[in-house]
Amino acid sequence: MAETKRAGEMRQVMAEYEVSGLSRRAFCDKRGVAVTTFDYWRRELAKQPTRSTKLVAVRIAEGAPRFALVLGNGRRIECEGESGLGQLIRVAEGA
Repeated sequence: MAETKRAGEMRQVMAEYEVSGLSRRAFCDKRGVAVTTFDYWRRELAKQPTRSTKLVAVRIAEGAPRFALVLGNGRRIECEGESGLGQLIRVAEGA
């Protein structure tokens, strides 16, 4: 199934939100998106498989604390450092 232009735009908005570090309301205010519209698209896009997966190279500092989130399906998400933990929590809460 082809993704609509609007769905593609909102997928990009959701990706920006995930890395913004802002609350949902603050992000919506900044972007000029109604929270209800944001929530609608968040639910709709969660139902659809993502079109591609991006791999990102990371550098791990020695001695940085490591955090892991183990999902019910056996998948494991790991991050380094306290800032990574905050982002991990925001992503998990949005799922």
